[in-house]
Formats: sequence, C-alpha cells, structure tokens
Amino acid sequence: QVQVVESGGGSVQAGGSLRLSCAASGYTYGPFCMGWFRQAPGKEREGVADIDIDGRSSIIESVKGRFSISLDSSKVTMYLQMNNLKPDDAGTYYCAAETRWCRYCSGVYCQFPSDFESWGQGTQVTVSS
Repeated sequence: QVQVVESGGGSVQAGGSLRLSCAASGYTYGPFCMGWFRQAPGKEREGVADIDIDGRSSIIESVKGRFSISLDSSKVTMYLQMNNLKPDDAGTYYCAAETRWCRYCSGVYCQFPSDFESWGQGTQVTVSS
C-alpha cells in the first residue's frame, strides 16, 4: 500500500526556519517525481517545488532563495528547507508523489496537483509576524 507521510511543520516567527520531510513507501516502481504543495485558508492549493529521482528540481519564484528541495533516493524521502519564512508562507503543506517523471519546463515550475497520484495528510506551518 502506497503511503506518503509528511512531518516537520510547526510555528515560527517571521524570519525563522523549518524543515519539512516526506517519506514515501509501498512503491514497487517509483515514485519518479515528488513535490510540495501548500494551501492557505480560503485559497487554492499552490505548487511550491518538485524534484525527480535524478535530482532535477524546480521551485516557484516567490520562495526562490529562501526554500530548497532535496531528495534522499535511498530513503525515498524528500525535504523542504524553508528559511526566512514570511507570514505569506503559512498554510498546510502537502507532499505528493507520482510514478511519472516531473514535468520539465526549462527550469520553470510547472506541476499541477492533478499530476500527482498520492498525497500526504498535510502538515501545518504557522508564521507569526
């Protein structure tokens, strides 16, 4: 049974840091692409970053230079290091995985929620000003 489980959310003050983890298990083939999405109350789910098993990644402009995504292929675990957090970064962060390769758009982030087959339950990130 495929499972995708996030951890590492919490509450920080603006300017603080958090590291989210996402472990995927139960796959007999893949996943080949993993990604982070976030959703603030009253807003649509927004893609943040993705990475494939070869390490190729993309990230949205609003978090570039502050967030970084990485993957430990041996553990099938993905990380999102979030530095210099802002109140606008707050929300529920979701991990997702798929057995297809990530879309590649010349380094520009271009994943859609519908691209992903498996989702975690979400982890809350709160940023106070």
